[in-house]
Parts: sequence; C-alpha cells; structure tokens
Amino acid sequence: MEIWELGVRDAAKAIRDGKLTTPELVRALLSRIEQLDGETQAFARTNSVALLSQADDMQREAAMGDFRGPLHGIPIAIKDILDTAGIETCAGSSLLAGRVPDRDAVAVEKLRHAGALVLGKTAMTEFAAMDPAPTRNPWNTNHTPGGSSSGSAAAVAAFLAPGAVGTQTAGSIIRPAAYCGIVGLKPTYDAIDRRGVFPCAWSMDHVGPMARSVDDVALLFEAMASTGSRVAGDAGERPLCIGISDRYFLDHADTDTKMAMEAVVARLREAGVTLIPLVLPESFEAGCDAGIITMYCEMAAAHRDLFAASRSEYGWKLRCLLDAGMQLSAVDYLRAQQVRRLAMDDLSKMLSGVDCLLTPSTPAPAPIGLDATGDWTLNLPFSSSGHPTLTVPVTLSGLGMPIGMQLVARAHGEDRLFRCGALIEKQMNFNSNPFRTH
Repeated sequence: MEIWELGVRDAAKAIRDGKLTTPELVRALLSRIEQLDGETQAFARTNSVALLSQADDMQREAAMGDFRGPLHGIPIAIKDILDTAGIETCAGSSLLAGRVPDRDAVAVEKLRHAGALVLGKTAMTEFAAMDPAPTRNPWNTNHTPGGSSSGSAAAVAAFLAPGAVGTQTAGSIIRPAAYCGIVGLKPTYDAIDRRGVFPCAWSMDHVGPMARSVDDVALLFEAMASTGSRVAGDAGERPLCIGISDRYFLDHADTDTKMAMEAVVARLREAGVTLIPLVLPESFEAGCDAGIITMYCEMAAAHRDLFAASRSEYGWKLRCLLDAGMQLSAVDYLRAQQVRRLAMDDLSKMLSGVDCLLTPSTPAPAPIGLDATGDWTLNLPFSSSGHPTLTVPVTLSGLGMPIGMQLVARAHGEDRLFRCGALIEKQMNFNSNPFRTH
C-alpha cells in the first residue's frame, strides 16, 4: 500500500507506532496533488510551505511520545467556506479573494486540537450555491462531482487527502460524497459548531466530515463535534431495525439506483437486520417546500449588502436564487418556519421507531456534464429537518459511476448511523479506489 492510500485512522496509528512520519505522509500527499490535481481540480489552494514546517514540529513531538490527540499529524482538506487562520478563505467567490482570516472556524480549531493539520482549501461552488466549481469527478472527469462540497469529495475520492470537511445546506455533503464514491456525514443540526463558516442559510447550514470509510468519518466527527453531541454509543450490539419509506425516495430513481437499493436490502436481510415499511408523515413534502423557502430567504438576507453592491460579479444561478429570495415576504418566511417545525416533529416521531431510515443518496449516479451539480432532492428533507444522515457507497452503475445509500437517524443518532453504515460497508464491500477499478 502506498502512503497516500492510508485512511485517517490507519495513518494516525502508523504515526503513533513509529512506522510512518508526518513529513512522509505530507510529502506523499503533496506530491500526489501535484501529479493529479491539474485534472481533478479539487483544491483551491494548498498550505504546502507552512504544512511542511508544521509536519516537522509534529514529528519532533511524536519522537518524544507527545501526541496532541487521535489525529496527530494527519492532514485534512478543508472546504473553502470554513475560516482557516493565515490561509485565504474565499467561499468559492472572487468577491472574497485575498480574505485571510486571523482565526480558525471552530470546527477547524477542534481538528487542530485533535492533532490534525490543514492540508489545503478545497474548491466549492460559489458561496455554496449552484454555480459549479471547476472540480471534476475522479471516477470520470466528464461527470460532475456534485456540490457544493465538490473539492472535498473529489480530494478524498482521488486519494489526495485521507479526510475532508464539507458543509451542507440542501445536499452539499451527501450528494458529492455519493457521486464520488466515498462516505459523508451530515450530522445533527448544530452538532458541529458553525462559527467561522460563511453562512449560506444559517438555520439549515451543517458542517460534516468526509472520508473513505465509516470508521474514519466517525473519528473525524468525534474530533469536531460539540460537547454533548459526540457519539453516545446507545446503538449497542442489539439487532438492528431499519425502515424503508413508502414514497418519495424511489419515485424518480433510475434503474441502477433501484437495483442497488434492492441489493442492499437483500444483504441486510441476510445479515439478520429487521426491515420494516415506514409511512412518511403527511407533512413530509410540505416540509421540503418550506426548507426551500427558508433557504432562499436566508441566502438573500446573508448576501443583501454585498449583492446590492456587486450584483454583476455573482454567478447567474446564484443571482436567480437571491432575486427569488428577495421577493419572498416575512410572512412567507415565518410560515415556512412553522411548517418546517411541524415536519421536523413528525419525522422525529417516525424515526423514533427504527435505528435508521434507508434511502438512495441520490436519484441517480453523477450525471455527465460540468455545468450543474446534480440533484439534491433526496437530501433536502433532512437538511430542512436537521436530522443526521450518512451516505455509504455500495456499487457502481452500468456506466461505472458510484451509487450511494443514505441512512437517516433521530437527532443525535450518529452512533446508529455509524453502526448501520459499517454493516452496509461490510456487506457490500465497495472498492473505493477509482484508479484501480478502471
């Protein structure tokens, strides 16, 4: 195995056991970025000069048996929407070019406290909306990697980083992770502190980790989560109970995705999992619509002054979203919040009877073309409700593109997601390396 193939936990263990040094890991990743990122374009910028110096410091500490935390010496890619002290942070927009924060976002601060290093800032859609990043999907560069956490997903999938941080307001962690064949977690709303993250829609913005295994995502979540939001471990070893919804999630799924869902369900049954049908609440679709209204209104509020001064410098898709948001009234916004709350409560009641709900992560694999970022309709419901979701890659489509399955749990049920996700990972045995598959 090459050094750059190591996941988060394996690399951390190798460093702790003295079998790998942080400078070796950093140089291997920077070399790979130099070789491959011209085509993938996952990174907006790397932190190479400071990173090499920090790696030497980490190695001196490790040699003395002094480890900062479970991620000691592990380089992590950070989405360009999270502030990083001393590193330019632009949220994917030329309007913020040259903006260098003097302190880290809280999530980044927590990663550093656990011993992680900032490998670089990953490319993203403009202000986390719909105007695409230049990033390409490592499985096939003619296909979108998804968005808005485009670069974070692609960097992990292309083995340019062992792990990454993304954000999601509608489908911006789960969709790109699924499209790029990796694991992604959108945690419970506010389980990871959002301070230092440029807002998209503040009541729906989530910060979450991406990696190539469920275990690595769980490790990153544990490091970033706020006190009281860390994995509770109440899933235990009892038999799992997973729900399958009666509508919505398979209504527009393509044939490959439906077949993948059927295969996962069959494997779970063989593994002794109890699968039960669930009837989505009557408020479900209304909650999705309310989430869209909320997102448009809050985006318009976040950009009001900058948009008024620099409208022509915004991408045309984002201009359309902001114009739409500014046409909505306070009554529209408040009514949407009421509907969201009702839908959230109804979903919580439904999810209380199962460990997880199982759905496809996206209606179809990553589509051909780079002018759009794909379909987030299967992710939006839980960005609106704030329930935690996890995507796990399970198979490839007929065109050789990854297909992921989405797991949804009750609030602060990340431990249930990790247990169910690890079982699917084991049963499906997906090959996460696009360069060895093709």
